[in-house]
Amino acid sequence: MSFDSLGLCAELLSAIASQGYTTPTPIQSEAIPVIFEGDDLLAGAQTGTGKTAAFALPIVQMLSEKTITKKRRSPRVLVLVPTRELAAQVSDQMKNYGRRLSLRATMIYGGVNIQAQIQRLERGVDIVVATPGRLLDHAERGTIDLTRIEFLVLDEADRMLDLGFIDDIRKVAGYLPVQRQNLLFSATYSPSIKKLAGELLIQPRHIEVARRNIAADAVTQAIYAVEGRRKREMLSHLIRKGEWTQVLVFTRTRYGADKLTEELLYDSINAAAIHSNKSQSIRTRTLAEFKRGEIRVLVATDVAARGLDIERLPHVVNYELPQGPEDYVHRIGRTGRAGEDGVALSLVCPAEHPRLLAIEKLLGYAIPRQTIADFPDIPVNRGGRLKPKKSTAKRPARAKKTTPKPRKSPEKSSKSATKAAKPRRVKIVTGRSAAKPGRRKGRS
Repeated sequence: MSFDSLGLCAELLSAIASQGYTTPTPIQSEAIPVIFEGDDLLAGAQTGTGKTAAFALPIVQMLSEKTITKKRRSPRVLVLVPTRELAAQVSDQMKNYGRRLSLRATMIYGGVNIQAQIQRLERGVDIVVATPGRLLDHAERGTIDLTRIEFLVLDEADRMLDLGFIDDIRKVAGYLPVQRQNLLFSATYSPSIKKLAGELLIQPRHIEVARRNIAADAVTQAIYAVEGRRKREMLSHLIRKGEWTQVLVFTRTRYGADKLTEELLYDSINAAAIHSNKSQSIRTRTLAEFKRGEIRVLVATDVAARGLDIERLPHVVNYELPQGPEDYVHRIGRTGRAGEDGVALSLVCPAEHPRLLAIEKLLGYAIPRQTIADFPDIPVNRGGRLKPKKSTAKRPARAKKTTPKPRKSPEKSSKSATKAAKPRRVKIVTGRSAAKPGRRKGRS
């Protein structure tokens, strides 16, 4: 099947060709006709299989076919995403397709000045890509009109639920018109996703182009068993020996990301961290430098995982296994995208075995275990010297030094005995003394 057979207009076919795509992915070939027919859609597909283009292409074309009657444009498409990075990614694609058909798109997310966003909305837009929290800020301020929305898209809906956006999504839906087309895209299918779909979607068509919760086939996975205190050492060893030029490393916490970044820099490996505590300008600049190859290692948390779209990313490392097994699928989905091969490695310490078992249960198979032949058995100092192993033999108990107490002289003993025998002087406090005879009494 080709893009020509999907009914796309010449402008969009030209945009697709300029990106180097010739054949639609399975999710695109199945979702685009359904969206053109006007039905609600519940779609599940592996991450990195082209979900954004699957809804962006038909929506942009359908918008361009409708004549705008009002002078000031109000948003007609709302795309909700979980993270700022994903908002930027989706917005870029919408702008790329929309500008060829004279459509305007903008993105709205927190962490930046809201006034600049208000000014863009006042100039008029057709498509809004937003995170739920900041969108509600605009809706409550009255700076955005959501009453003319024709398409509601929830991208990475499972991640939004994981981040606790379910209440915000329901509030946003209250600002929208009843008559609209709803599209819900998710990398994983869970009971909570089906429940959300039941609330927002009307008789949706179901598409699932991949097995439930399965990692992309183009990703080669491996597990390396290592002590927790030697993870940084093994990671540096893998990067140097493998001569990796671009690797994305995941940690569970923001503190862990910053700490690991400092340690890699100490090992003379160019690294930078990206997480929700970083300002948007720093996150954007860091990601751009990583894509250009100026940064060798990008350390990220799960919050940033869904929005990272890096072409031909060769390596992903789980420095720490995620809390939920579904996040493992999202993490390793950053590599092996759009038909490219990728490698996803996990450094697993004994305390993380329960998480590993949960991941393998979700995948339905055991991830291959590997070892590194030239990885030293004992830790190596940063200066390059081997740290000696601590001896496990018990040391002999040290004999206690007993110093004889000096004997007291008889003279001192007699003095102390006399001092002890001497009675203690006690002060006796009596009541008020009686008047002496002959003293003049006071007046009554």
